[in-house]
Amino acid sequence: MKRNDFILIIIVLAIAASGLIYMNYVKKSGEMVVVSVDGEIYKELPLNKDATLEIEGAGGGKNLLVIKDGYADVVDADCPDKLCVYQRQINKDGETIVCLPNKVVVEIESTKESGVDAVAN
Repeated sequence: MKRNDFILIIIVLAIAASGLIYMNYVKKSGEMVVVSVDGEIYKELPLNKDATLEIEGAGGGKNLLVIKDGYADVVDADCPDKLCVYQRQINKDGETIVCLPNKVVVEIESTKESGVDAVAN
């Protein structure tokens, strides 16, 4: 490897590290858990109150959502692959847990207004 290869590797690692720092420390925690089934809002729950919700997915599938200690987590599902169960618990604005077979989306949203009022073209 040459000197320029090392410089490129260091730049790529610095960009990756800054992205991780942003995701873990700068991004704010959300306040609401929004559960959607097949594109329709199923339920909205506050993230700061512990709760357990059994979600009836599309086609009769079921998911078990647990909100505890400011985190939302899908702990059980009757879908065949259970990928939603293996996703980590979420609490930051914009994070999601998705169960494709049951068409369930669990998303964290913030109720605070952003500083952007409109998008200019």
